[in-house]
Amino acid sequence: MPPDAPHGLTFNEARHTYTLDGRRVPGVTAIVGVLDKSGPLTRWAARSVAQYVWDNPDETMTLLAGDRDACVHALARVPDLARDSAADRGTSIHAHAETILREHAADVDDVLVPVVQGIVTFLDQWQVEPILTEFACASREHQWAGTGDTIARYRHPVTGRRGVMYADWKSGKRTYGESGLQFAAYAHAEFHGLDGDERPLPEVDSLYGVHTLPGEALVYPYEHGRHVYEDFLTCRAAYEIKLKANRKPG
Repeated sequence: MPPDAPHGLTFNEARHTYTLDGRRVPGVTAIVGVLDKSGPLTRWAARSVAQYVWDNPDETMTLLAGDRDACVHALARVPDLARDSAADRGTSIHAHAETILREHAADVDDVLVPVVQGIVTFLDQWQVEPILTEFACASREHQWAGTGDTIARYRHPVTGRRGVMYADWKSGKRTYGESGLQFAAYAHAEFHGLDGDERPLPEVDSLYGVHTLPGEALVYPYEHGRHVYEDFLTCRAAYEIKLKANRKPG
């Protein structure tokens, strides 16, 4: 790195991009995104449109009575609107979870009260003591960055085992196996902190996905170890191949 190059990790919130030592690096989510999810996503998009038509008969009949192109455009946007709504809900749940971890209280929208009660129950049952929440992290060796949810001390409610876990809040209809690659990346980051304020991460002994539901939080263990991180690095290499393959010739 040249002596005058900027040092450290920066995050552009508007563009949701990371820069490490002056160089743009991909985020963890984008890297894992190289995995093919076209089949499930296609079925989800079709189901979203079908559900909208069934749940909104008056609006649908109005669209059908009007211009064909306008109708097609409106229905084609249904999956995008559903995705954005789910993303906004997930962002709110993440924010509430982070506030509770830091301040032990939060102002919650009425519609999310049951979900937040589930989060509180999980935190109490697992005796969660946060170490890091919503932390930016990166790897210089492998040139990636991302923002993890939570690293915390815990006591397993069944076995009584104590340790340090990485926990990731999941607010969708289900959890997914490939999320474990993201969790492994965050657990193996070389440092956390922005703008040159870099600190090593605590050593993590387990990975959990916490599925937030009304009144409860389902806790799913994910496989942990260097071998899982190596799988993530395979995705990192595939990400570079995809970038090269998508470049225009000439």
